[in-house]
Amino acid sequence: MTRIEHLKIRRTIRRQQLREMVPLADSTIYEMEQRGEFPRRFALSPRCIVWDLAEVEAWLMARRAAPIRRAKHPDVSKRKSRPIKERDQARPAT
Repeated sequence: MTRIEHLKIRRTIRRQQLREMVPLADSTIYEMEQRGEFPRRFALSPRCIVWDLAEVEAWLMARRAAPIRRAKHPDVSKRKSRPIKERDQARPAT
């Protein structure tokens, strides 16, 4: 990295701007940051927390490019309350 590139000021965004770009709950973003799955925030002052705009945009582009693995559906037949009935039971005659 050259001296000029090192001195280049990168744009930052505050929480409200991040919410407009990434429609996730604050707690979800925080948990993803802790796991290393989302760009880390940093403090400009004790009361001003920001994210690097370029890092957030790169994260969004990576999410757009990669398919999201969906969670498997739960096995509802193993529920303790309100278990589903077996489908092959014969219906009573009316």
